[in-house]
Amino acid sequence: MFKDSGCIACHNGEAVRGATFQKLGLVEPYKSTSSGEGRSAVTGKDIDRFNFKVPTLRNVELTYPYFHDGAANTLAESVTIMDRLQLGRKFSPDENARIVAFLKTLTGDQPSFTLPILPPSADSTPRPTPFAKN
Repeated sequence: MFKDSGCIACHNGEAVRGATFQKLGLVEPYKSTSSGEGRSAVTGKDIDRFNFKVPTLRNVELTYPYFHDGAANTLAESVTIMDRLQLGRKFSPDENARIVAFLKTLTGDQPSFTLPILPPSADSTPRPTPFAKN
């Protein structure tokens, strides 16, 4: 369903991402909750307004809130926004749930590591020396 709906036009490849900038709001204008207007802030070109880097969908379940302005708090909400703005359609609740279920399969094992336990500092602990200037 992810493929058939057209999501892979932007989100594709190994990391289910795009290597491009795409306009957010292809079918319906995006109403941003922030002043961030995308790539145009860098290029100064109006044509780049609301163009954003297509993000990876790997581990997307863990990266809320969604969009550049945090407008969507849940995956279901973000799918609803994307199907309307980018695809010009409205998924049924079941279709939305199926897309969300697929997106959750993209969550992998997270690395774990143990931080070292450092000895406590005291007044007599020597202070670090600054790096030598070359």
